[in-house]
Amino acid sequence: MPVRPIICMPDPRLRLVSKPVAKVDDSVRALMDDMLETMYDAPGVGLAAIQVAEATRVVVIDTAKKDDPPAPMFFVNPEITWASTEKNVHEEGCLSIPDYYEEVERPAKVRVKFLDREGAEKEIEADGLLATCIQHEIDHLNGVLFIDHLSRLKRERAIKKFAKAARRATEDRGEGPEKA
Repeated sequence: MPVRPIICMPDPRLRLVSKPVAKVDDSVRALMDDMLETMYDAPGVGLAAIQVAEATRVVVIDTAKKDDPPAPMFFVNPEITWASTEKNVHEEGCLSIPDYYEEVERPAKVRVKFLDREGAEKEIEADGLLATCIQHEIDHLNGVLFIDHLSRLKRERAIKKFAKAARRATEDRGEGPEKA
């Protein structure tokens, strides 16, 4: 179960729409294991496969509190089938947008159907942090980032910040424009 590199903004792969999984098999379970290890190492509470450069509809989540035992959840081809009209605001961050946090308003409760780690069809209703996390990760599968839920000004500032950081990193590796 190797820790995989997490792709970060402005990587254009984060905007890809992930493909459905045809069958939950050993290769999908191995991907989920790698994703879980990567998420715990980061550390984070959710990770979509596209964040480790796999454009497939797979999500891992663990919202267990720090002192509680791990409680990983696996979602293959997750689909929100119902969302409450009641809203909730959570401060969100993203492993693909490091060290950037903003409050995001989303439905307070959702119902989601998915295949589990064994390929069995499941449906759960979630609220609180789990509901927020599920919505955040399903957004990733659709090429949507949490900053897309912010005001235009905040979104543009975040995009500029990460584009500038990426340019700097490229120049530091000697891949950018010649330095005089």
